[in-house]
Amino acid sequence: MKIFEKQVELRSYLQSIATTNSTIGFVPTMGALHDGHLSLLEESVNNNGITVISIFVNPTQFNNQEDLEKYPRTLEKDLAKIQTVSDKILVYAPPVSDIYSGNTNSEHFDFDGLENQMEGQFRPGHYDGVGTIVKKLFEIIQPTHAYFGEKDFQQLQVVKKLVEKLKLKVKIIPCPIHREENGLAMSSRNERLSESEKKEAALIYKVLTESRVLFKSKSATRVAEWVKNTFKNNKTFQLEYFQIADEVKLLPCKRKSKNKKYRAFIAVFINNVRLIDTVPLY
Repeated sequence: MKIFEKQVELRSYLQSIATTNSTIGFVPTMGALHDGHLSLLEESVNNNGITVISIFVNPTQFNNQEDLEKYPRTLEKDLAKIQTVSDKILVYAPPVSDIYSGNTNSEHFDFDGLENQMEGQFRPGHYDGVGTIVKKLFEIIQPTHAYFGEKDFQQLQVVKKLVEKLKLKVKIIPCPIHREENGLAMSSRNERLSESEKKEAALIYKVLTESRVLFKSKSATRVAEWVKNTFKNNKTFQLEYFQIADEVKLLPCKRKSKNKKYRAFIAVFINNVRLIDTVPLY
C-alpha cells in the first residue's frame, strides 16, 4: 500500500503504472472508514486494475465550523482497514494546502436545482464545496470509475450532474447503503455516538421503513406529518427535515405520479450529532 500526501507525487506514480488499457477506480472519503467504505473499495478492486482512495476532510463543504472541528480523524485506523481489502490500494491523504494551495474557497456550481433541496436548504454552500472537491480530485486522479454510497443520495445525484455538465470521462457507480444490525446507516459520524445513542438511533431506519409502507396508501403530506409527530414525542432526537422527493430532480412530492420513483430523505440530530438516511419508496 502506497500513501501519498502530495498530488504531484500521486499523479507521477499513476502515470508510471497506467497503460492505455488501465482502468482506475476511485473512492473519495473523508476518513473514519467503516464497512460501507470498505465495500466501495472491494467493488473498485474487483473491477479495476488500479484503485485509489482519498482521505480528506474537506473544509469547504462544512457550513458549521464546530462540525468540521469535531469530524473524526482516524488515519492510522483507516490505513489498517484499507489493508484488509488489498495491499495494492493507493491512498491519497493530503493536507488542505495540497488541495487548495492557500485559497480555501469553493467554486460556484449550477446543478439544475439539485443543490437547493434538502441538504442544500439546511447547509448553505454545501454542494458548492462538494462540487469543488470532487472536481479537484477527479482532475488529480483522472479515474475511469468513481464509487459513491447511496446514503448520500442527493450528493450522488449532484456528482452525476457535475460529470454530465463538465463532460468528464468518469462513470459514477452507486453502491448500496451498509447498515448496522439495528438498521442504523453506517456513517463516519456514528463514531461520535455512545453505545446507548447508537441503539436509540435505530429509530431513524424504523421510521423510514414504516414511511415506505404508509406511502402506499397515504399522501406524502400525511406521511411527513406522521414522521414529525413520531420524533416530536421522542426527546432524544431533533428532526431537521423529512422529505419525500422524486429520485431524478429531488423535488418534493406534492401529488404521486406513476411515472416517477420516490425516495424518503431524513436528517436528524441526536445530541448534536447530525445523521442522514434515505430509503426508496418502491
